Amino acid sequence: MASSVTPTPLLKDQLDIVIPTIRNLDFLEMWRPFFQPYHLIIVQDGDPSKVIKVPEGFDYELYNRNDINKILGPKSSCISFKDSACRCFGYMVSKKQYIFTIDDDCFVAKDPSGNDINALEQHIKNLLSPSTPFFFNTLYDPYREGADFVRGYPFSLREGVPTAVSHGLWLNIPDYDAPTQLVKPRERNTRFVDAVLTIPKGTLFPMCGMNLAFDRELIGPAMYFGLMGDGQPIGRYDDMWAGWCMKVICDHLGLGVKTGLPYIWHSKASNPFVNLKKEYKGIYWQEELIPFFQGATLPKECTTVQSCYKELSKQVKAKLGKVDDYFNKLADAMLTWIEAWDELNPSTQLPNGK
Repeated sequence: MASSVTPTPLLKDQLDIVIPTIRNLDFLEMWRPFFQPYHLIIVQDGDPSKVIKVPEGFDYELYNRNDINKILGPKSSCISFKDSACRCFGYMVSKKQYIFTIDDDCFVAKDPSGNDINALEQHIKNLLSPSTPFFFNTLYDPYREGADFVRGYPFSLREGVPTAVSHGLWLNIPDYDAPTQLVKPRERNTRFVDAVLTIPKGTLFPMCGMNLAFDRELIGPAMYFGLMGDGQPIGRYDDMWAGWCMKVICDHLGLGVKTGLPYIWHSKASNPFVNLKKEYKGIYWQEELIPFFQGATLPKECTTVQSCYKELSKQVKAKLGKVDDYFNKLADAMLTWIEAWDELNPSTQLPNGK
């Protein structure tokens, strides 16, 4: 049976798996066939005195809030507390080229034939093949086996561009906001769409952080999940914020972003009333945030991810500071994040983020 064949670990020395959590990581047991060859970075949120149990046989490092404070000192203020946004600390301390991040309520999904889906392997395939952001291919991913560029696709664009981000999807509990959750409490996603698409240049999307992979050498410094949770007026917009900033920068630097496969099984819905409280301000702020990101342009002098991100933070302060003072704080935290990133990753300031 094909599904029982042990998959060849791809990039096992070049990829870290980052998991934010407040609980024991029993969920890793089902991922063992796929994750065991890799190094895990666990970012423990909440009470640092709580002991998080990790199943035997995994190679991991675990950071709690005390560790974050110790490593970053005063700059630790840019890492959120009591929110899964804390995961981005793992991106910063990783020394690998690639990151895969997953939530602890995400289980192994099955494809329509009933085989377990190796989500990580599909993310790696997505990241290692080019993207086509400048011209849409109607057969979706042209680099996939059994597909190609269709008639009328310009030959000059068929080489594609490097892929910076692979955004996966979810079966069972969809990633809905609180109002949609409240209106459709029993809705489940059962549709398996066997496709990977490049998100076109100039198009924003809602990035979900629970099944996500990226090339940290190409885009890492832009994957900051913002100020959320404890002491902040907003939550559940951490991955959205990172996605909007990242997409503007990828478009500027000529990098690609893919969405679609792989699927994971999202096992449980979060409480819609708690979510509404976290999202309340974001739901109406986003009506101003989206036009801001849609209109954001970066000067051609910005050739590194860091310089792009610093410029974006200036624009956040200038244009969104008047929406709410929170955005002035967030713009400052964006700069602190870049300073901290460069301290821990001194050699990544190269042109085009490479």
